Amino acid sequence: MANMQQQEESGEQIVIVGAGLAGLAVALGLHRKGVRSVVLESSPALRASGFAFGTWPNAFRALDALGVGDKIRDLHLQAQVLRVTSSSTGVVARELDFSGKQGGGRPFEFRCVRRDVLLQVLEAELPGDTIRYSSKIVSIDDEHGGDGAKIIHLADGSALRAKALIGCDGINSVVSRWLGLAKPSHSGRSATRGLAHYPGGHALQPKFLQFFGHGFRFGYVPCNADDVYWFYTWFPSPDDNEGVDKSGATMKQYVLTKLRSSKVPAEALDLVQRSEISDDAPAAPLRFRSPLSLLFADISRGNVCVAGDALHPMTPDLGQGGCAALEDGVVLARCLGEAVLGTGGVTEKERVESGLRKYAGIRRWRSIELIGTAYTVGFLQQSDNAVVSFLREKVLAGVLVKRLLKMSSHDCGTLSS
Repeated sequence: MANMQQQEESGEQIVIVGAGLAGLAVALGLHRKGVRSVVLESSPALRASGFAFGTWPNAFRALDALGVGDKIRDLHLQAQVLRVTSSSTGVVARELDFSGKQGGGRPFEFRCVRRDVLLQVLEAELPGDTIRYSSKIVSIDDEHGGDGAKIIHLADGSALRAKALIGCDGINSVVSRWLGLAKPSHSGRSATRGLAHYPGGHALQPKFLQFFGHGFRFGYVPCNADDVYWFYTWFPSPDDNEGVDKSGATMKQYVLTKLRSSKVPAEALDLVQRSEISDDAPAAPLRFRSPLSLLFADISRGNVCVAGDALHPMTPDLGQGGCAALEDGVVLARCLGEAVLGTGGVTEKERVESGLRKYAGIRRWRSIELIGTAYTVGFLQQSDNAVVSFLREKVLAGVLVKRLLKMSSHDCGTLSS
């Protein structure tokens, strides 16, 4: 007991739970502002799951604010075109040229970034003692008396005292549950993903190709000269889905069978064929938090808040999950960092709580809009309803692409007010 009390009293100023994109972005943003934090990660090392994610202009604004944008650019290809094609007819519904300019005259940027590479880049910018691995949080308590600090209990029996607690611990977040956020819902769809490796280099053009219809959505895009990321989302049904997610081999065969019966190019079959799909998690249900539930939810309460998937789990149909996590990191580091460093007639506790409320106010509507738009876009793209399919190919494709571009044009600002 004495040892536990000693650990609690030693404490930490700011504790971040989860060393994913949001957690490391918050930690790096705070570090850039001269504020120390500690990141608790349940895994023994950086998590490399997730393969890759589409990185749109809004994400690169965040990465530039954190000072790592150019490092990521140097390691990943710039995509030149987004092409959306019907897998039923083979007709191109929409093609978008990425070589133009965006707001402010900046070139439009889309790169498919390997998740493990980005995490490694973020980690390398942090002080060596920032991340504590094999540190799984199991519960949170309020400290009795004092300055309202939180006591964080870990699976190994130890505990930490935190003056600010930031939950970046994913879709099954312990911190989200403590705040009382609604449990994520199943969208009715599932997804599998892969990374095709070409040791001698692939011959694919730097294009982001997507195919929709037949009840699925499939897409692929090169990350660099050797790696190509692909995804496949679908509506599981008892008729054609029995046991397909029991192993990586059966999942791969299921995807190949579906693609062979559709109008996709031969290169798509090749990259799926050469990919390894893990037996541990060959597929996953696509879940999201109801956007309506976030209207009045406690994104922050006192000296606790959430970011990333712990705040806004969404379906991947906009490719904005990782991008939004990076936005969260910059906004939260700015609001919290300035609160911690601030002076005035209020206490540090009051400044911290005010900073977290400011962050929550900025990110609430952005989160609601992203979740709702992603769900709607996914439903329309994969629906087999005859009317929806007709409208999608004749009218909605252009509307959906415009909506995607609007979501990706957001500017989260810099680390300074």
